Amino acid sequence: MPNRAPFQIAGHSVAPGSSLAVDLPVSILPDHTPVHLSLEIFHGKRPGPTMFVSAAVHGDEVIGVEITRRLLRAPQLSALRGTLIVVPVVNSFGFLNRSRYLPDRRDLNRCFPGSPSGSLGARLAHIFLQEVVLRCDFGVDLHSAAIHRTNLPQVRVSPADKVTQQMAMDFGAPVVLTSPLRDGSLRAVAAKQGTPILLYEAGEGLRFDEMAVRAGLAGILRVMRGQDMLPAKGIARARSAPYICTASHWLRAPAGGLLRTFRAEGETVAEGELLAIVSDPFGKEEAELLADAPGILIGRAMLPVVNEGDAVFHLAKLGPRAAEATVGDLASQLEEDPLFDEDEII
Repeated sequence: MPNRAPFQIAGHSVAPGSSLAVDLPVSILPDHTPVHLSLEIFHGKRPGPTMFVSAAVHGDEVIGVEITRRLLRAPQLSALRGTLIVVPVVNSFGFLNRSRYLPDRRDLNRCFPGSPSGSLGARLAHIFLQEVVLRCDFGVDLHSAAIHRTNLPQVRVSPADKVTQQMAMDFGAPVVLTSPLRDGSLRAVAAKQGTPILLYEAGEGLRFDEMAVRAGLAGILRVMRGQDMLPAKGIARARSAPYICTASHWLRAPAGGLLRTFRAEGETVAEGELLAIVSDPFGKEEAELLADAPGILIGRAMLPVVNEGDAVFHLAKLGPRAAEATVGDLASQLEEDPLFDEDEII
């Protein structure tokens, strides 16, 4: 086999069969502290695709950071074909401040493609897009719900993207949701320039969720297996086909007060089923929240105090390929999988 060329990035050279941590300069804080976009590159001995995995585009989405931490320790990477770029924290500003946003309150995921001379968000978006994303054949971007909400593990794809649809099938999350591309988002800009991105959503902002972390790590390894970047040994396929959901909407609190929920994310519901009751603090007035259509609950509010109109349950419409045992099978498989026994969340 001919020698494989080193991987070149930002003046650094990564030899085949090695890894390297690289810090890309982004900015300097007002107190003169430098800020970097930090990444680690694994360059396999054998040729294959180039893939990125990124987390914390929104700074409070810490579940993705934990998934990348475990990915960086995965023993399967020793047999990597191709090149893997892992970016544990894209939005360092938000991560340090436990905030979804940048210091100027901009959403980084609406700043793409960015500009080298624009706002702070535009500059960070430009560096990440040019130095990482567009150098890859595809990627997985890790997200969670905002604070005080939680998401069932799910992946999102655009309806016409066959590449991410296949990645979604390989990933093995309980739900695949077709989701339109939004202007200024990483997924939309990368798609226009030929780099498909699978978006993973799971758990709650500023909180760890063991099932969400395990599902994310297992899914990434399955995608790499599906793209022939990793051998099949030690990477179990998902036991059930995912729910294919073509649309979703939020069910909102019918009144303000104390929220008592009777159903959880991952459960399927029928039209007219009682999901929650909102009561006033004296217990004299109660308002029921009913499912307005059949579907699966893919997200919900976590706080027991709501205002009228607050989003309470995220209900997705089930497609024709729904598999009744998907969520239960996933939970069982993640609990049994020996790959993750060493990792504990405190």
